[in-house]
Amino acid sequence: MNFIIKKYINNDMDRWDEFVLKESMNGTFLQTRHFINYHEKGKFEDHSLIVAKGNTYVAVILGCVVEEDNKKIFFSHKGTSFGGIVVNKKYYSVTHMNQIFDLFENYLQEHGFNGCVMKETPDIFSKEPTQLTDYFYYYKGYQQYDELNFYLDLAHYRDDILNGFTSGKRRDCRYSLNNNLMFRELLSDDDINDFHRVLLLNLNKLGVNCVHTANELIDLKNRFNQSILFFGVYLEEKLIAGSMIFIFDNGVYHTQYLASDEEYLKYFPMEFLIYNLVNLALTNNSRLLTFGICTEDRGRYLNFGLSRFKEGFGAQYTINRMYQKLFD
Repeated sequence: MNFIIKKYINNDMDRWDEFVLKESMNGTFLQTRHFINYHEKGKFEDHSLIVAKGNTYVAVILGCVVEEDNKKIFFSHKGTSFGGIVVNKKYYSVTHMNQIFDLFENYLQEHGFNGCVMKETPDIFSKEPTQLTDYFYYYKGYQQYDELNFYLDLAHYRDDILNGFTSGKRRDCRYSLNNNLMFRELLSDDDINDFHRVLLLNLNKLGVNCVHTANELIDLKNRFNQSILFFGVYLEEKLIAGSMIFIFDNGVYHTQYLASDEEYLKYFPMEFLIYNLVNLALTNNSRLLTFGICTEDRGRYLNFGLSRFKEGFGAQYTINRMYQKLFD
């Protein structure tokens, strides 16, 4: 099978996005060029790749160049949550995956890369699982890192949302529901700016820099007005908690950000927010609500406090896999 591998150029954008969204097994809007291009030009050194057979896309690999320990590393794009090898179902076989990996690794070494870090699409977000790809990372000698991801199976909440929570979370949530709190979608630029303010309060407390500016969040909302939504909790006219939501085609609501103003924690705004997000996801016939990871440093550090918080809502566990390989 005569596959070729080539570097992505801007003229490939429409075909790339069509492949990711309509032809791949494990592509999501987060791996489209339309998504990645919200970043300011020059923020990343893009080096995305296309594997093709003639005019047919076999796979695409969203990536950028990163310097780590004085080594040139191909990194599943820093501008999105995951990248990995997005593959065409027609070529999802042992023979073809072996060819894709060989082409990929040969290309990287020929172009001066010392290694790669690959963040695969978690099964929970994929249209179809890709365990064969996971196997080939092992077969080709990659080191695996696991990040712990938390999610709610919404089938357990259809009859009574609160019954899915622990007793402590039920108590806190009932208290929040009896307060004068309001839940609504954030629609205007001013709304998003207010949300960003609350987000910065959270992150600054943790000593973490915010990945997004307010203008970038506004841009994302405008680019993906069906897939990226914002919701807030208000006390009177003041936004005191909020979330950025990614909506995936396979029936998954994902909380990309959860933030609250700690000055108002006595009202339990986060419990109120999550209760309403579960209700919203159920109303839209979604299967899962995901909370994201509670790990840092490629899974080596586990935040137990955050984990217990998410477990209080009845969260279950899944693994996000990351793979690394250094070339000799």
